[in-house]
Amino acid sequence: MPNNAIPTLILNNGVTVPTLGYGVFQTPPQETVDAVATALRTGYRHIDTAAAYGNEREVGEAIAESGLKRSELFVETKVWISDYGYDATLHAFEKSAGKLGVDQIDLLILHQPLPSRFDLTIDAYRALETLLADEKVRAIGVSNFMPTHLSQLREATSVTPAVNQIEVHPYFSQPDVQAANAEHDILTQAWSPIGGITFYRDSDRRSTLEDETIAQIAAAHGKTPAQVMLRWHLQEGRSAIPKSVTPHRIQENFDITDFDLSDDELAVITALDTGKRGGPDPDDITLENFGRDIPEA
Repeated sequence: MPNNAIPTLILNNGVTVPTLGYGVFQTPPQETVDAVATALRTGYRHIDTAAAYGNEREVGEAIAESGLKRSELFVETKVWISDYGYDATLHAFEKSAGKLGVDQIDLLILHQPLPSRFDLTIDAYRALETLLADEKVRAIGVSNFMPTHLSQLREATSVTPAVNQIEVHPYFSQPDVQAANAEHDILTQAWSPIGGITFYRDSDRRSTLEDETIAQIAAAHGKTPAQVMLRWHLQEGRSAIPKSVTPHRIQENFDITDFDLSDDELAVITALDTGKRGGPDPDDITLENFGRDIPEA
């Protein structure tokens, strides 16, 4: 499928981003090069990684070996909390850019709010503002920021985040965060968009892939549940970052532009929200519990 089949969105600073990205969260470094290469061959042009994933270097290798022009790709990565603070975050850019093998990062975001040291969060974001002004990054944003975090950030900084990457899937859609994003023209970008990434294996946690409602909608369109969920995100105006290392699933997740869900179907999927998150509560993130050294480039 040609890449132009994937729609794009325009961020609040005028930068264009493919709505569908390929994510490498929890992908071991030794599997990352082949997985990203497969995604690029499939047609993905938006790759999402993070300093804390430990695979930026391998993402860079796959990009370098792809033969694609740098201008054809949208590369997104994240600064980990251990590198928050103005000077530390400026250096975090150098580390990520060095591993990725790029001079400019398309979208650089703060991976988490750090509520117990929000002063460091503010200083880190001010460093992103400097990187943006210096054209070392094309857009800046945040991840896992709740409305209160967004308010605190906006009061202390000048540039509105272009993106807030948060956990969004049919069982946990965070409408309050999405509304806060929309109010300030911040793109909601969904990690775990099909609900497959869970940190807590509760005995009563169901899989969205086995949901009867989603399965019925999928059958009606001759599609898989995963394809229906990704289509839901795109039609609702979100960016989505699916992940898989399995070639046929990488292709399957990309093939979502040849059908449309009805308004009723979109509403039914949205109504599946359980209010239970799969990832950690952003307010629980502390340097003591989650800090880790990010290696040099």
